[in-house]
Amino acid sequence: MVSVFFSKIARFWFLFIPVIAMSLVILASNELVNHPINDWLTWGAFSYPLSFLVTDITNRLFNAQAARRVVYIGFSLGVVLSLIIDTRIAIASGSAFLIAQLLDIYVFNKLRSLAWWKAPLASSVIGSAIDTALFFTIAFIYSDLPWITWAMGDFSAKLFMAASLLPIFRILVNYYPTSLKIAKV
Repeated sequence: MVSVFFSKIARFWFLFIPVIAMSLVILASNELVNHPINDWLTWGAFSYPLSFLVTDITNRLFNAQAARRVVYIGFSLGVVLSLIIDTRIAIASGSAFLIAQLLDIYVFNKLRSLAWWKAPLASSVIGSAIDTALFFTIAFIYSDLPWITWAMGDFSAKLFMAASLLPIFRILVNYYPTSLKIAKV
């Protein structure tokens, strides 16, 4: 009985950092998307790809089930906190995020046995495409804002970020303590 209790606490702490990171990325991105750099890009394009990094590292170190837990809990916290910023953005973000992240996990899991960089890159690119299309359409379709060019610019920035974050993925996965990798979460 006591070991079951401590097992649940241990599982919680293994995923605590990814959940908090995911929540903060969502919250920051939902604020930053309200700040365009120009007619082609918002600042959110540079923060949101970190969510794919968190998901992919969790998936690689633990498993798809743990990554889905991080997505569901981080998503819930991030969207609830984002409601304070802008309801329209929170709804668009929540819808796009959940679909894109679950697709990312699925694609990553299918490609996980290939070269180390293929699963995180392919899953991030596909997830980013879905997220961008859904988010910008839901959030801005009836506005006078240049949302189509923002979507194109943001997707381009997300592609750049997906490639740029590959070395960080490699380093964090390779240097994560082995004793923690085998922990059941």
